[in-house]
Amino acid sequence: MNSPVVRDLAALVARVALGVIFVAHGWQKLNTNGLDATTAGFEGMGIPFPTFSAYFATFVELVGGGLLIVGLLTPVVGLLLLIDMIGALVFVHLDKGVFVTDGGWELVVGLGAGALLLAVVGAGSFSLDGVFGRGRSRSRA
Repeated sequence: MNSPVVRDLAALVARVALGVIFVAHGWQKLNTNGLDATTAGFEGMGIPFPTFSAYFATFVELVGGGLLIVGLLTPVVGLLLLIDMIGALVFVHLDKGVFVTDGGWELVVGLGAGALLLAVVGAGSFSLDGVFGRGRSRSRA
């Protein structure tokens, strides 16, 4: 699996899959719940700076997910999404066990790990970053 084409295809699949999940969660916060309800929920969970945190999470997930799908600014977006998932882990999911059915941390850790990998490895050639010469794959992940 040392082929650049295979790595670029894997990056494409990972970017699109993660991007769709993040867009869905951002959309849920913005449209399904609404920002006021998201802020109230964050406040109820004891998340610091609930208004800022709700807006940050909503727009990083919604816009960042879209940018992952097209592969634009992937290293920066990956780091922002990682920060978002670390916040979700620490303030919401860590004390609830592993399984997502119990409110656990498995989903946020998986999403955060994927975001970290894309931040480090890059978007691959099949991306807008690749078109603009920034789609590097620095490692053979």
